[in-house]
Amino acid sequence: MPIKSKIRTIPDHPKKGIMFRDITTLIKDPVGFRLVIDNFTQRYIKGDMDFELIVGIEARGFIIGGALSYTLGKGFVPVRKVGKLPAEVIRHEYQLEYGTDTIEMHKDAIAKGAKVLVVDDLLATGGTALAAATLIEKLGGVVAEMAFIVNLPDVGGAKKLKEKGYKFYCLTEFEGD
Repeated sequence: MPIKSKIRTIPDHPKKGIMFRDITTLIKDPVGFRLVIDNFTQRYIKGDMDFELIVGIEARGFIIGGALSYTLGKGFVPVRKVGKLPAEVIRHEYQLEYGTDTIEMHKDAIAKGAKVLVVDDLLATGGTALAAATLIEKLGGVVAEMAFIVNLPDVGGAKKLKEKGYKFYCLTEFEGD
């Protein structure tokens, strides 16, 4: 699949033993970026899945989520790192594969009962995606599905999302870390 072939692997980043899957090489390529957006658009434009908003996780989820919001005619809500949003926020701390992090969302971003598609570049441990889902659900929203360019099945995030009952879709996957 051309999408996978356009993703660069950087060994030992951000720490020794991690194989970082870098999508910047994919999205800088106009054909690669179009393949990503077209694939997601075709999946979600059919109308089989009901959602009003796309939530993009900082930072690469903004790129994919913003483009997808445009092609699907949906609103976009950013999930950001601490201190980046100007209005009143809710936050959630979670585990990464190499530490902890905290994300925030505006308190008025999701209406009670709103159905949401969560978008990010990569599914590894599932920590960031689950943290975003926690924020959405704290505001009364419902996660319709999560969409990722890359799944790293050996790291365990896909299993965690399944165990929590979340539906998700990935364009490609890389075996190993």
